[in-house]
Amino acid sequence: MNVPLLDLKAQFAVIEAEIRAAIDEVMVSQHFIMGPQVKQCESQIAAYCQCNYGVGVSSGTDALLIALMAEGIGHGDEVITTPYTFFATAGSIARLGARPVFVDINPRSFNLRPEQVESKITPRSRAIIPVHLFGQMADMDPLMEVARRHNLTVIEDAAQAIGAEYEGRRAGSIGDYGCFSFFPSKNLGCFGDGGMVVTNDAARAEKLEILRAHGAMLKYHHAVVGGNFRFDTLQAAVVSVKLRHLDGWTQGRQANAVRYDRLFREAGLVDSRNQVSPEAGGVILPEVWMSRHIFNQYVIRVNRRNDLQAYLKQKGIGTEVYYPIPMHLQECFAYLEHKLGDFPASERAAAETLALPVYPELTGAQAAFVVQCIADFYAGL
Repeated sequence: MNVPLLDLKAQFAVIEAEIRAAIDEVMVSQHFIMGPQVKQCESQIAAYCQCNYGVGVSSGTDALLIALMAEGIGHGDEVITTPYTFFATAGSIARLGARPVFVDINPRSFNLRPEQVESKITPRSRAIIPVHLFGQMADMDPLMEVARRHNLTVIEDAAQAIGAEYEGRRAGSIGDYGCFSFFPSKNLGCFGDGGMVVTNDAARAEKLEILRAHGAMLKYHHAVVGGNFRFDTLQAAVVSVKLRHLDGWTQGRQANAVRYDRLFREAGLVDSRNQVSPEAGGVILPEVWMSRHIFNQYVIRVNRRNDLQAYLKQKGIGTEVYYPIPMHLQECFAYLEHKLGDFPASERAAAETLALPVYPELTGAQAAFVVQCIADFYAGL
């Protein structure tokens, strides 16, 4: 049985007519840069995220970058974030000359620990970037309390978490900015690169609009130095079509996560408290800590992760190791002078986690095959 990590062809087969109609509309108009579909998509995403404003940009990476730029963050500033994340989080900070300051993660939620943030604040601290990893939000209330007490900007890295909720509040709506990616593999993906920043602050939204167009609100009149961060009209049209299906797809992912949980327990790979150590040959399942986990990824913790991944590949099962080298150990951040052991929870997650297929079109038979193969691997040991 073939079980790909993600099957975008299956998704496209269902929405092909809608997508082609939306693309044809753009083709007929020949309005490819900042066409009306961009404004429409911005309004729709903002409303979906419970925010007043949405500003489409060229990628999720540029969403983070432009939010930092809007706050004037640069050389000599410090931004607190997690070392267990995609490179863009820390890379955007460093690209502006600011210094990433890392806080270790909760080993069960994979998100940064709010109780460790305050000890990392210095007179140079300007912002906090919590990452809502794998589709589940970070613990935002204590983060916001610390940020407000120290006058720090909060930029939510919600690239993997559109529609996730924290006590009924949507990802991106709690901090000063929410940054999203529409990379094709995301729950809401376009047909290339794209992203968006949402905010509830009109002045911040205006800054973002200026910065994404080379710092000009009026053509050829540049108030500041911005960049070419515009959201492509074709991509906006695709995202608007897919947004209509997003909640249904999320329900499919959630159902697949519940099915996996049951199958793993039935296979005897998980103890009743989900606390078996991977060293003992068991599996630790992802945990739902916040009110709505959208399962952009379904990530388990296992022993002999690399061997298991190779075995599953032989069986035709696609998997992914997200972030095998945490940010503090990346070569480009050697100047931060971190060493192995500085952030043990992040380092252990990097060594033990494995993402399994969880896309909405995954069948029950495919999920059962995945779990059976994992059980066979450990039985064979």
